[in-house]
Amino acid sequence: MTGTALPPVAAEVAAGALDLLPARLRKRVDAAVAKAASWPVEPAPDGAGVRVLAGEDTAVTLVTTDGVVATAEAATCSCLLSPACLHRAAVLSAAPLADPGHAEGSGGAEEDAPPSAGVPEDAAADGPGSTATGPEDEAPSSPGRYRALDALRSVGERVLVAGVGGTGAVVRAELVRAAHAARVAGLHRVAAVGLRIAQRVGEARADDPGFRLDALTADLAELFALARRPADAAGTARRAYRPTQSLRLTGLFTEPVVTASGYAGVTTYALAPDGTPYTLADVRPGGPERVAQAAAAPVPGGCALSLRELGEGGAVLMTAPAVSHDGRIGGGTGVRSVSVRGTGWSEEPAAALWRRSPAEQFAAADAEGPGAGLLFLDGTLTASGLAVADGPTVALYAPDERPELPYAENLRLLAGYPGLRIRLVARLVPGRPGGVHVLAVGWTDRSGTPRRADLGLRRLHRTDLPDPPADPTAPKPSGPAPALPLELDLLRRTVERAVAGGRAVGAAADAELPRRLRAVGLGTGAECARALRETAGDHHRDALGRMVPGDPAAYARVWLTAAVYVAAATRSCLAAAWAAPGGDG
Repeated sequence: MTGTALPPVAAEVAAGALDLLPARLRKRVDAAVAKAASWPVEPAPDGAGVRVLAGEDTAVTLVTTDGVVATAEAATCSCLLSPACLHRAAVLSAAPLADPGHAEGSGGAEEDAPPSAGVPEDAAADGPGSTATGPEDEAPSSPGRYRALDALRSVGERVLVAGVGGTGAVVRAELVRAAHAARVAGLHRVAAVGLRIAQRVGEARADDPGFRLDALTADLAELFALARRPADAAGTARRAYRPTQSLRLTGLFTEPVVTASGYAGVTTYALAPDGTPYTLADVRPGGPERVAQAAAAPVPGGCALSLRELGEGGAVLMTAPAVSHDGRIGGGTGVRSVSVRGTGWSEEPAAALWRRSPAEQFAAADAEGPGAGLLFLDGTLTASGLAVADGPTVALYAPDERPELPYAENLRLLAGYPGLRIRLVARLVPGRPGGVHVLAVGWTDRSGTPRRADLGLRRLHRTDLPDPPADPTAPKPSGPAPALPLELDLLRRTVERAVAGGRAVGAAADAELPRRLRAVGLGTGAECARALRETAGDHHRDALGRMVPGDPAAYARVWLTAAVYVAAATRSCLAAAWAAPGGDG
């Protein structure tokens, strides 16, 4: 698409558009979606949505409610075949999928996110007082739930067998429909995973630079794992907020949020005096251009402080705030806030975060709640990244390389200051074990004053930083750079390539890999590699003598086993590199 971005579309609307097409047009959907990428998009004349110009005399109009195309009637085409037309189906298939409750504001609602970036993407809240379940929920073990879960698992198996390249718009719509049915049945957690998979497949087929194969691999593994544990597949429909006592919050940092499902904004992390972490967010439908607007949004409760100012070291006193179970602060009508004196990263309560050893932080990176997965590191810049005090040397990566966000530009500037001691907030990178995503950085300027900056919001200049050290030699790191054994990394890539290319790629995996894994003591990995290759290549003849692939459910189970093993073995191997000096490593 060219021009204005397409708004998020409700899952049931996107799937329903394909249901209306006759069989002869369904075969042409994938080609139409690819062609739709070049159709100009402009704001609708009345401002309530967009208009996509599919031809000289043909336009698809999408009307939005709160930034989302929420109903089938909100998507119309000017051609004679509408609504059962290819133009409408192609546009809706190309648009990002809206999370069921992801519309969020500083006084509203929200949810997994990034599990790539710290902002949740799977469930959201409407605000204080919202409930955790809806009236449509079924009993925890009802037959309807089992049917919905089985249907979603079955479509997930089709995606795995076909691979990203073989999963077209029709199968993607079936996945969306199955996820919607699971949500109606009360399986909110697994439904959100299904929608993420559909979104990521769409990104891959559209050559979106934001697509990450490791993220899609993790989502498929989570889907199949939840299908085997129905009790864990439910989750909650909406984040529930409950009133609590007054809070004094000191800002830690603010992170831009730009999701694949068409939402953007910021999340600000803050600490209570006892070190308990909380988050405040303004995330609504929109693109990267909305980040600056959200950062300038006021803290809930009438305080003059913006979310960005709070994250840069401000502090607020909030009375009658509404807080969710995971520390998200909503913006109910009863909350009041006033700005108070803030503290720096070297003062309590923030200083305690940097006193934890890197190894301890790495071990706790899988924890849940606000701030989960964050790392608070001290170290010295080197030519290859950051030599972490009492830890390894890690590469520094930009969490988002969109030009609208200054992450990459700031990291290039910092790379020119080897020997500079800095303090940073970062997050582990699942697909790149040798590095971290850098979110915020602190340093001492030329005058000796502590400074800090959110790297996704503020563009640094050379005048902000001190002169380069006279001796740029960095101290020797306490541990080796995080890395995987070559054989384990090959198995990890085999698991991911099976997702990208489908069952055929799994069948063509390196036949020598099991032997190589066994030779370095990874016997379980060797069995996973052998079973994956053999199950992927399993075929039998049907009644007509034709060769057909083996049971897709059996292949999915073997693939899941390999994916779980790779994740656990990777974490075990990397823990040694993050171990503190003198540890067993």
